[in-house]
This record gives sequence, structure tokens and C-alpha cells, in this order.
Amino acid sequence: MSRKFNALKLNATDNVAVALRGIKEGEWLSIQGDDEKIQVMQTIPYGHKIATTLIPKDAKILKYGECMGISTEEILPGYHVHVFNVRGLKEEERLSSIKEVQLP
Repeated sequence: MSRKFNALKLNATDNVAVALRGIKEGEWLSIQGDDEKIQVMQTIPYGHKIATTLIPKDAKILKYGECMGISTEEILPGYHVHVFNVRGLKEEERLSSIKEVQLP
């Protein structure tokens, strides 16, 4: 029996997953390679991010294994991660983030 996944985690270090379809409030996340049970607390549109762990205020949002923004408030697992609770990186944060990327 094949299992259908409704979200994708792009890197093992990510603290967000990407919705592979619209996910309704109350559904459970199903992420390939991740057996953790996370209930969706808000409807998440296709292609949007959802928190997979507790993300404290002012913490890095990790997608693709890289910092793509900073949380502006605490984000609980199962909640939508978008422009209303994430800000872009300031220039010095962006440069620092680039230095953190380790190439093979």
C-alpha cells in the first residue's frame, strides 16, 4: 500500500515543510521520511510553508537547509509560516547566512 504525502521537507535541518496541496486545519502532516505526528492548526495553501517544530521569535526559518528569513513571533508546529510572521534578512544577516553554508 503506497502512502500519500501532503508536505515536503527539503532538507533534514529545515524547521518548515512545503505543502504539496492545500492542507485543511485538523489534518495531519504526512512528510516522506518523517514519522513525527504534527496536526495542521490552520489551513495551509498549496506551496506554502508550515512549521514542523517550535520556532521561537527572532529565530531563523530554515528551508533548503538555509536561512530564508527570521520569525517575527513564536510559531508553533502545524502553523502557517508566511509574510505575516516572517521578515526578510537584513544585509548583514544575509551575508552571515551565506558564510554559514558549507560547500562539499
